[in-house]
Amino acid sequence: MLAYNLVPAKFKNYTLLIASIFFYSWGAPKFVFVILASTIIDFYIVSRLHRSEVKLHRKLLLSLSISINLGLLIYFKYANFFVENVNQLLLSSGIESISWTSVILPIGISFYTFQTLTYSIDVYRKVHAPLQKVTDYLVYIMSFPQMIAGPIVRFHDIADQITSRKDLIDDKLIGFYRFCIGLAKKVLIANVMAEQADLIFNSNLTNLSFANAWLGILAYTFQIYFDFSGYSDMAIGLGRMMGFRFPENFDSPYVSKSISEFWRRWHITLGNFMRDYLYIPLGGNRVSSKYRHFLNLWIVFVLSGLWHGASWNFVIWGAYHGVFLILDRLFLLNFLNKVGKFASILFTFFVVMIGWVIFRLETLEEIQRYLKSLFSFDFSSTFNLTPGFSFVVIFAIFFSFLAGFKKGKQLVQAFFFTNRYALWQHLLLIIISSALLLLSYSSISTSGFNPFIYFRF
Repeated sequence: MLAYNLVPAKFKNYTLLIASIFFYSWGAPKFVFVILASTIIDFYIVSRLHRSEVKLHRKLLLSLSISINLGLLIYFKYANFFVENVNQLLLSSGIESISWTSVILPIGISFYTFQTLTYSIDVYRKVHAPLQKVTDYLVYIMSFPQMIAGPIVRFHDIADQITSRKDLIDDKLIGFYRFCIGLAKKVLIANVMAEQADLIFNSNLTNLSFANAWLGILAYTFQIYFDFSGYSDMAIGLGRMMGFRFPENFDSPYVSKSISEFWRRWHITLGNFMRDYLYIPLGGNRVSSKYRHFLNLWIVFVLSGLWHGASWNFVIWGAYHGVFLILDRLFLLNFLNKVGKFASILFTFFVVMIGWVIFRLETLEEIQRYLKSLFSFDFSSTFNLTPGFSFVVIFAIFFSFLAGFKKGKQLVQAFFFTNRYALWQHLLLIIISSALLLLSYSSISTSGFNPFIYFRF
């Protein structure tokens, strides 16, 4: 950040690109050349697409760009999954399995692949002109604040910022506050929740008690929210410090009154991508048959689940949410509107929690055992608490549901979506942010830093 702020404006993108390449090389040195090569090739394909006036030629170039980007994603992320499932079918039929060397998954491939897709599709649709310099395109794809785990930044949302950004002290300060909040969410809340969740989910699930089953899923529900939203806050904050306005990725999802609303508040940039580049092209809700509409919804959520990982539990998790989206449109939304805000929030939170069991556990057998313990209703069982959990979970609950109340919503809006603060507000926020930064650093020094959950996607 120091080097970025010291260099003249015309060198800032080069500085950011060099830092991003080093950042990715540090985490995945073997794959940085794959990303660089594929991104550069894609840049020239899309530039050629933009210059062409022949409709068929443009379609072929778009297909080539999409094929390269999706091909890399499918190979690196899903080849192992495909071969493993084929081998299971072959072995069950008495046929010799396929010999295969496992493919290592490059970190962040799901996120930057989607960004390359938005670039080629936006240029094809003439939503925005392509970038003129390959280095600017590399900055868009490889920008280190959000490359690994989002937010997924659509090209037309940030195209103008890549070539021209304002350098404002307010942006640097607001970005610093946001970064510190995100770090604190991860280190001071998510990591404590993770310790409790890991203790229970990694235990022998056959003997899992009713009390610990609910304790484990409550811990994981808050862990994944504060872990992922914490990373998004850090990325948005770092981007803001450099003049970028990355899109918001979360909007207090646990105060949702339906699953439909939950998906408007959770991983917002993934939902927007799936809506604009998959759901609407499939026909969305404009199809003649409501059953085709439901099928479109369900396909989108099954693929959203598969996007998270090459495992059947993610497919089932996506299908599970897709079913509730369909139920919302059939009758559930009307029912939830009648029972009132509090009951609908509790119901939605319960549905989401059950979904996290499927998300967390890889095998159907493990999922079945965990769900069996969740609904065993053995009230004689006791909790197996980790140190600090009881204290931290109070803060997790408070900050998760704060926006469900009018004053809380106003506070969240004022803190996260204000572009200018008075001097006394800046001083107060500097003190709070610095304290959070010191507490987070102290925690990392003593306990270490656990990787973000979404780094593996």
